[in-house]
Amino acid sequence: MPSRHITSPNSPQLDELCGELAELAPKLEAPGAWPAEQLRLCGKAGVFEWFVPREFGGQGWSEAAVVRGYLKLSAACLTTTFVITQRSGAMSRIAASENEWVRGALLPDLLSGRSFATVGISHLTTSRQHLSQPVMRVTERDGGFVLDGYSPWVTGAEHAEHVVIGGSFASPPQILVALPTNLSGVRIPAAPDLVALTASRTGSVYCDQVFVERKWLLAGPIPDVMKQGAGAKTGGLQTSTLAIGLATAAVEFLERETANRSDLIAPATALRAELTNITADLLALADDQEACTASDLRARANSFVLRATQSSLAAAKGAGFVAGHPAGRWCREALFFLVWSCPQGVLNTNLCELAGIDA
Repeated sequence: MPSRHITSPNSPQLDELCGELAELAPKLEAPGAWPAEQLRLCGKAGVFEWFVPREFGGQGWSEAAVVRGYLKLSAACLTTTFVITQRSGAMSRIAASENEWVRGALLPDLLSGRSFATVGISHLTTSRQHLSQPVMRVTERDGGFVLDGYSPWVTGAEHAEHVVIGGSFASPPQILVALPTNLSGVRIPAAPDLVALTASRTGSVYCDQVFVERKWLLAGPIPDVMKQGAGAKTGGLQTSTLAIGLATAAVEFLERETANRSDLIAPATALRAELTNITADLLALADDQEACTASDLRARANSFVLRATQSSLAAAKGAGFVAGHPAGRWCREALFFLVWSCPQGVLNTNLCELAGIDA
């Protein structure tokens, strides 16, 4: 086992990896960037093994351990960590499938980092739910299924060999498949520039009458396929975790600034206290303790990451407003949590807070 193999969220190897990711993070602001080197380092360190059970070659970390790992990774580089969440989502769905063949075909290279897979499932959970017709339509054909439509928000699809993608029949049943991206009819346009995290290469995947052999089927046909099986946690705590991790980077920056600026001591102390409390509640939920609801935590995490990152920018003053300063990047990245898998109730709470009214 390599000396840098990370087997615990408390290992010094994880801290060493996070230091490297933080140093590389500014490079992801360049046009067309993709965290290839960051993902290579994570693969070498065994990060991708955290999310897969031991019987399939992974380390099978508990949710609490994964949360602790994600907190450190997201404080170092949010873009890389976000990409990993989508990769781990694909791996978890593949590992949870009863399809033994697809597990054996895909998991070994995904665990080692030799291949990359991602998920295209937002249209089954939070995105495009207002439309009368499913945006990814499925019909059955001898030997497999035909996908026709698109998945609107797929991270890293340009670099993926497979996309764990969902589709719906005209009636309630849905399916999940591990879609090979080299199939005829699969189109992946260049991802759009985003306000932040553009290097995640998040954009649409189109399927123009794509025939997918049944051997790639992961789940279904069943109603509400995303709510079924061992991989059924579509969001869990990871979104709040990444928000708190990003806020941690901002608070630590503010604390470093207090060494020469006593005027920052009071706000830094208050933000640290809030960070301690919200992190404790996050870890309690990860340990199946009812400190608060996951929805309440998400609303608080959204609020906190916005305030913490803006505080870091205010402390940095004009220097923070110059492109390349981390405080400016953190502020833009914090906006992501207002749109990433944000339930309507959480969004309403955040809107009311921003408007200065009671929710």
